[in-house]
Amino acid sequence: MLSLEHLAELAERFREARAASVRPMRLEGRVLPFGQRPVLMGVINLSSDSWYRESVCLTAEAAIRRGRVLAAQGADLVDVGAESTLAHAARVDEALQQSRLLPVVRALAASGVLVSVETYSATVAGAALEAGARIINLTGISEADAVFEMVAAYDAAVILCYVQGPHVRAVGDFEFHDDVVGAMRDWFAALVDRAQQRGVEKILVDPGLGFYYRNLQDSAMRVRHQMQVFLQTFRLRTLGYPICHALPHAFEYFGEEVRCAEPFFAVLAALGGTDLFRTHEVPRVRAVLETLAVY
Repeated sequence: MLSLEHLAELAERFREARAASVRPMRLEGRVLPFGQRPVLMGVINLSSDSWYRESVCLTAEAAIRRGRVLAAQGADLVDVGAESTLAHAARVDEALQQSRLLPVVRALAASGVLVSVETYSATVAGAALEAGARIINLTGISEADAVFEMVAAYDAAVILCYVQGPHVRAVGDFEFHDDVVGAMRDWFAALVDRAQQRGVEKILVDPGLGFYYRNLQDSAMRVRHQMQVFLQTFRLRTLGYPICHALPHAFEYFGEEVRCAEPFFAVLAALGGTDLFRTHEVPRVRAVLETLAVY
């Protein structure tokens, strides 16, 4: 059971890391106020394999409408993906991903919505940037260097996702370490250096808590891992960059109330020092974070 004693012990053990800060980020003439308030990323899924039905849009028109609604609800940016990360989901080739993504990206960017595209493909990333996306949510490292060069050329940003494998659709068992967050920090430090060497200045890091490793199918083990990382997120801020979290669902615990899961995990993420909250439930998570800010 999570307790005040546990939180106090974490705060004391990593006292120096708690002082780490991050700076706002400017993209497309607007400022994402990292370090000043929580930033919200809404989600659009263009794949029918995505199980979160509220975010699934099977036509460009529906996706464009949802993107505008998310912005009106308080999303600072919108993340669009054309291939589900679920282990059993169908693979979507690059041509089909582009045919789904690009009309949505163009329309949302033209209407003033800041767009992120989730992909591990350099080809898809390049097409998305040309269409107006200004953040690449990079869910793999197999083509990372090529993606970094394109991100730098567009003065865009990249979200570096922690993945034990070439990309999110090619993971096996999660390798635990004595200090999972410390191992993540070392991994990110090396990847950040690669990105910087290729001219990328605008970087976020994401611990990848929503990825489907084979040995994290046990719900109690998975949720325990997620909670521990959430509460130690502030340790990753010592890299100097904002931290993004995709809020999980814990369907086994929430059942029919699964839409309440992301707001619950948002509390843990906020306590741990998260900067960017990726959520399917923008109004609910926004209300939770604004309530926390009242204290």
